[in-house]
Amino acid sequence: MQVSDFDYELDPSFIAQEPLLNRSDSKLLVLNKKTGEITHDRFYNIGKYLRAGDLLILNNTKVIPARLYGVKEGTGGAIEFLLLKRIDKDTWEVILKPGKKARPGARFVFGGGKLIAEVLSVLEGGNRLVRFIYDGVFEEVLDALGEVPLPHYITQELKDRERYQTVYAKNDGSAAAPTAGLHFTEELLASLKEQGVRVEFVTLHVGLGTFRPVKAEAVEDHVMHTEYYEFPKEAADAVSETKKNGGRVICVGTTSLRTLESAAQQGIYPQNGETGIFIYPGYEFKAADCLITNFHLPKSTLMMLVSALAGRDHIMAAYEEAKEHEYRFFSFGDAMFIQ
Repeated sequence: MQVSDFDYELDPSFIAQEPLLNRSDSKLLVLNKKTGEITHDRFYNIGKYLRAGDLLILNNTKVIPARLYGVKEGTGGAIEFLLLKRIDKDTWEVILKPGKKARPGARFVFGGGKLIAEVLSVLEGGNRLVRFIYDGVFEEVLDALGEVPLPHYITQELKDRERYQTVYAKNDGSAAAPTAGLHFTEELLASLKEQGVRVEFVTLHVGLGTFRPVKAEAVEDHVMHTEYYEFPKEAADAVSETKKNGGRVICVGTTSLRTLESAAQQGIYPQNGETGIFIYPGYEFKAADCLITNFHLPKSTLMMLVSALAGRDHIMAAYEEAKEHEYRFFSFGDAMFIQ
């Protein structure tokens, strides 16, 4: 299976550069994964396609201001940090730009000394392990000095940082938002619960590897990055009960789906850990029935994931129709419901 099988043409004008004024006003393409039938709607009508007894699984991770700008101690050379993964209280795996000369012992200063980072080691692939030095609470220091690292294809400045958070964001740790959840409002979630749809949460901290291009020619040769996930008891119980009662388990976003399927490899019970699950056509889903998602980059692992769920031909046809109907693509774009 070739990575090029998941390519498609997209004019840059289709890439949403900013969120809509109202979250749930986005367009909604409903795709029947068995027949390929397509329906066009608006996201605020998602309840029309859900029914009592269904279960929504949402990722409640919260995006942190993971981009820092500072200078190298001693030389004053400019540096950019991207925080990838928290190892312990003050130790993080980071990307440095430029970082070729950042050897163990090198120190970097942010905010005039409010935050200092010391390189502990160079990791495989060139990332660094660093220890942060500061006074007070790290999250408060980071919030004051850091910026939200928007995807590379968004070139406009984000005016309201909260628009890159879901309304249910809770657990700090992501470098990118679980963007399918951006379409939900608190009112919409409340109305879905009123109609008998159950809502439960998992956590997967999204890494910047989500946007890393697939460099292998063969799909099977690609190696996924790992991300931390939590699958709590409430979600595990809800999945088991929904399956038992004949309802559908509907994941909101590919991160929720990857969390659920990672957990299902072991069995539907509370757990946490690191996952590098790679879902592409041929994968047999163990727990997820449906998916609410955005429109993904060509040749990406997420294109492969949705193709595994709905079939490559159905996905490619849906993307072409989405372009014909002028849907907005990627993180701030419109939504698709694969049922």
